[in-house]
Amino acid sequence: MAAKSARPTYAPDQISKYFKHISLPKDSQDLFHTPAKLHHPNNALKFFTQLQRHQIATVPFENLQLHYSRDHTISLDPAYLFNKIVDRGHGGYCMENNCFFGTVLRSLGFNVFSAGARVNTAASGTGEDGWEGWSHMVNIVTLSSGQKYMLDVGFGGNGPIQPLLLDPSAAHTQHIAPAEARLLHDNIPHNADPDQKLWQYQHRIDPQSDWQTMHCFTELEFLPKDYEIMNFWTSQSRKSSFTYRVVAVKMILEGEEVVGTLILDGSDVKRRVKGKTEQSRTCKTEEERVQALEDIFGLRLTDEERRGIGGMVTELRG
Repeated sequence: MAAKSARPTYAPDQISKYFKHISLPKDSQDLFHTPAKLHHPNNALKFFTQLQRHQIATVPFENLQLHYSRDHTISLDPAYLFNKIVDRGHGGYCMENNCFFGTVLRSLGFNVFSAGARVNTAASGTGEDGWEGWSHMVNIVTLSSGQKYMLDVGFGGNGPIQPLLLDPSAAHTQHIAPAEARLLHDNIPHNADPDQKLWQYQHRIDPQSDWQTMHCFTELEFLPKDYEIMNFWTSQSRKSSFTYRVVAVKMILEGEEVVGTLILDGSDVKRRVKGKTEQSRTCKTEEERVQALEDIFGLRLTDEERRGIGGMVTELRG
């Protein structure tokens, strides 16, 4: 029998440091020290919800490493990600944040694996309704009850804000009011085989609007080597929007409710609360954008990192 592969985990003191970094409520932190209670299905779901919401409200979805750095590359090494996210207070794009989050869940003893996802091109703003290749990542956790939940902390403003049950009959959930979200298990129109079904994460801006598919994913486990290939294309291909757009997104948390988003897209900065834009401004120079990243998102860049964008297509020249 083949030996089960060992995946990296974080030490207990690292987990405690992470909990402090995201300001996880004390009742959830206390569960960490009582594994039997933590893994009870009712407690686990509440814990996942708080963990996910505090993660997305603290750890930005961002791609600064591809623009403000010397080498313009992305690493998915869990130790590197811990330093980047917890020690430095930065974030990452989908595979960085979800790889880190999956390692946290594994370190807590949960039965978790990751799966690849295809982003809908209409949702990503890169084309009409269609699909990119495997360029996204989600985590799937199986509770002791046998129920499976999808946790995604790396999709940006319209991404999930709580665990979603992998059950075709599950009701839709509240997103940032008045928006809603759900999982659909169905074939996608572009498949040649009509009998193949995938989980589709859908979002709508209010109950009167049509559902829009954000991404679809499979329950086939993807391995670290799969993400190396996916990460290379997503971070290096000229066709990948991450290489020609600077983005940063962080959720706004009031109490335990996600009420809005902070968004930087290129030179534009917005604060949206409950579907309405409250503040908006445009950065005209690199100095203004770097200051906005620090003031609004808490992302501090070193002098070397600031120089890294010089000469790139994404540099703001004033």
